[in-house]
Amino acid sequence: MEYILEVFLDENRLSKIKGTPVEEKIEAVFGGELKVLRVKIGEELKDELLKAFETARIDSRSCITDTPVAFKRALFDAIVEKKSLGEEVVKAVLEKIDEIKEAAAKEAEFLPAPEID
Repeated sequence: MEYILEVFLDENRLSKIKGTPVEEKIEAVFGGELKVLRVKIGEELKDELLKAFETARIDSRSCITDTPVAFKRALFDAIVEKKSLGEEVVKAVLEKIDEIKEAAAKEAEFLPAPEID
């Protein structure tokens, strides 16, 4: 089965991929209001991601969601560096998994869950 990692793009990110082969793969979502890149991965990488990040889950569209911001940043950086949406970008990010987990732990400290009465 194929799984998807979505990378949402703002103007800054769009400028970083302008003129690359990746630019042609931008998709519009939510009535064209948001731009997204989709990285498709197989079972093995999906399993590694779910093991690495306890918050990650798979939604009804087979998208892997709820990954840390640090992971999403690293994934975008790998896309820019490799000018690709192939599995190799996820593999490159997983090579730095310890650094990403460390940054993700700091996110949890700075972004506590809201208290609900």
